[in-house]
Amino acid sequence: MKETQVPKALRKALAESGFDGPIVARADAGDLPPEAGAYLLLLGCREGLAVTHRKARKTVSPGWYIYAGNAYGPGGIAARVARHFRVGKPRHWHIDGLTDGAALYAMALPGGRECDLVARLGARPDFTVAVPGFGSSDCRICKSHLLAWRPGLYQPGSMP
Repeated sequence: MKETQVPKALRKALAESGFDGPIVARADAGDLPPEAGAYLLLLGCREGLAVTHRKARKTVSPGWYIYAGNAYGPGGIAARVARHFRVGKPRHWHIDGLTDGAALYAMALPGGRECDLVARLGARPDFTVAVPGFGSSDCRICKSHLLAWRPGLYQPGSMP
């Protein structure tokens, strides 16, 4: 899949939420830090993608999605995001159903926590829950760790 730029309006929305670090494409995954923390995956879906969640298949519509995750294991953010960036990997987490079929980018937030990231983005009107409970089955705070950006505003020319 051809990697293209993340829309300027999405970058602006992230920056206004306090996330103004570099956004890394699959090809530049080696630039991510090995520290522990959180990360945002930015997924550009050109067409609807099916995901399995709580034993049910759901389809996410074309558009841009943000997934927040933690990386406190060995290798930190660099290792976790490198796994997400791999194509054809075994499906272990909910997000694995989306990463192969989307243009994929990441932003590292050393020392961050995924629930804090979701709370900051979810406070904005241009981010909404994409699939309730997605990626947050072990979380008692968040409605979802997958947010849709500007749902209903999909424009074919803006997609990767």
